[in-house]
Amino acid sequence: MTATIPDSLTGMGQGALHVVRTLRNAGHEAFFVGGCVRDLLLGEVPDDYDIVTSAHPDVVQTLFPRTYPVGVSFGVILVSEGDFLYEVATYRKEAEYTDGRHPSQVSFATAKEDVYRRDFTVNGLLMDPETGEAVDYVGGVADIERRVIRTVGNPEERFAEDHLRMLRAVRFAANLGFLIDVETLGAIKQHSADIARVSAERIREEMTRILIGPGPRQGMELLQATGLLSQLLPEIEALRGVSQPPQFHPEGDVWEHTLTMLALLPLEERRHDTEAGGRLAWAVLLHDAGKPATRTESETGVHFYGHVQKGVEIAAAIMRRLKFSKADFDVVLALTENHMRFMHVQDMRSNTVKKFLRMPDFDLHLALHRLDCLGSHGHLDNDLFCRGKLKELTTEDLRPPRLMTGHDLLALGFQPGPLVREILNALEDAQLNGEIATAQEAQQLVISRFLPGSAVNGHE
Repeated sequence: MTATIPDSLTGMGQGALHVVRTLRNAGHEAFFVGGCVRDLLLGEVPDDYDIVTSAHPDVVQTLFPRTYPVGVSFGVILVSEGDFLYEVATYRKEAEYTDGRHPSQVSFATAKEDVYRRDFTVNGLLMDPETGEAVDYVGGVADIERRVIRTVGNPEERFAEDHLRMLRAVRFAANLGFLIDVETLGAIKQHSADIARVSAERIREEMTRILIGPGPRQGMELLQATGLLSQLLPEIEALRGVSQPPQFHPEGDVWEHTLTMLALLPLEERRHDTEAGGRLAWAVLLHDAGKPATRTESETGVHFYGHVQKGVEIAAAIMRRLKFSKADFDVVLALTENHMRFMHVQDMRSNTVKKFLRMPDFDLHLALHRLDCLGSHGHLDNDLFCRGKLKELTTEDLRPPRLMTGHDLLALGFQPGPLVREILNALEDAQLNGEIATAQEAQQLVISRFLPGSAVNGHE
């Protein structure tokens, strides 16, 4: 199995080829390694290129003018070439892992020994970038052709070395559309509880990569099937079997609804803006987390009264547990909290609609609503209404300049305090509703509505 290179390499790939040639011209072995080899064999353009070499780190540093010793104790040097950075690692082998993450000792080795320490066979391939030929010591080429994720060697040992590899197996299977080898899958099921020993940050990162990459539905199904979901997100596992009113949710229970929405996530948009894509994907996963705890049945049917607020509480607890940034926390919770407001958008007064449309990250709110509809009843009337309003209204329509300020109100004799804020809000609502359009009309509204019976200059 070969890839058509080097002629097909452009940009970052050409820089990686130059790094390999430089090392080889100095008398050292050098190959592409890992995910870039897998992607090239699949006919995909790699996101990055890793290089492995017989040259020791100090030698690598002498061969390139700009290097960064980010992992020198593990034999890893970052090489800057053109506009790109490349990870150049010396062949190494690793001693026993004692903490489920780090080897107790690292020593330099041969290419074959280096490959045997890696996680999965599809990531354990070397490639000669001059010919495109894969160097395969672990059966990775056959596994790519079979579209299977399999550990290098004994899966029990690989997962004991680094428990996160169980989650990575799910990610690779989901993102690549592969199956997980039976023995590898069995080992994940057997040791799923060990995932609790992995740091929250590493779990969050892998989960996000599952959600924003290709195949997020398959990823969640694999997490559930392996027992990893119940260990990591029992609140999401609880969505399974929670039935919903069929007139609103013909797709099935809350779990199926969530999976359907995940499958509809727009991949290209997630790749273009991974930050926003991650926030939207997590909002899809969490938006109905409150339904299991709030489900009731009556003569009128199945109800989920209060599920939004409960969902916000659950989402907040999950995001704190996984140590999300404050920015991500705030956006995902806002998406969860507001996702039902679209039901009433066409009945809102003009001022309320305009305030709704100008919410921060409204594009994400609208995207979540659209996915919510497409993942259930399929009715997009409220989505189309909002999109029409956004085209119709200008920035000034949504955020018109104030007709009066707090200083203007103080000049009329009002005292600083909550009443000033109330008046300014009332003026803005009247302006957004088209009831007032000039400073004179604004002043008249204040005089007629707030001066009688209001505390002005200390008088009643």
